Amino acid sequence: MIYLKKNKKIVLSFDLDFTLIDNREGIINSFNYALKKFNLPEINSLEIEKMIGTPLDEMFAEVCNLNPLLLSSVFREYYGKKGLYQSHLLPGVLIKIKELWKDSFTLGIITSKKQEMALKVTKYLKIYKYFSYIIGETEEFKSKLDPRFKELLFNKYSGYKFVVIGDHPNDGMLAKNLNCPFVGVLTGFHKADQLKQVNNSKTLMINNLSDLTTSVIYSLF
Repeated sequence: MIYLKKNKKIVLSFDLDFTLIDNREGIINSFNYALKKFNLPEINSLEIEKMIGTPLDEMFAEVCNLNPLLLSSVFREYYGKKGLYQSHLLPGVLIKIKELWKDSFTLGIITSKKQEMALKVTKYLKIYKYFSYIIGETEEFKSKLDPRFKELLFNKYSGYKFVVIGDHPNDGMLAKNLNCPFVGVLTGFHKADQLKQVNNSKTLMINNLSDLTTSVIYSLF
């Protein structure tokens, strides 16, 4: 414990959607824009919200039989021009991110968003500078559950301890893959029991990011 407090060798890896930002308006509008483009019926906003956090191709595969790659391409066309700018930070996030950054924790983001979009939205919302890495979907990494993340991160931050923070069960799975603690944030569309389903060595639930204090982080080790 003393070693950790003295050296702050801890990486806090955040999810993006509904952990740091609320972009439901942009996602819903982009999703239905893509459906409409192919003359498909629009989906109720609540149904779309339940799927947020899973890869976009999988979201479209859930609702229609059309090639999801086509729909995802049109989604990103709209999102890059309009949907991106319909996002805002969740309450208390900016204050908390600044606090953790000033306290010498290493901050990162791993998201199901396309890498390009993740970079754009963090720059637009003026939080980009606080993160040592922002990893989104690329041609190489199709999912945050890619097992190669463990080697990638552990090589880059050798000797560090990791904590994954997110609102989606996939974030719990990421923590399991990294063999590290998971902090579930109840600001998304999943309840605590859903986030606890993944059997991690250490799981903690918080209501929002404001509850992520230094003492909470240290209690995980």
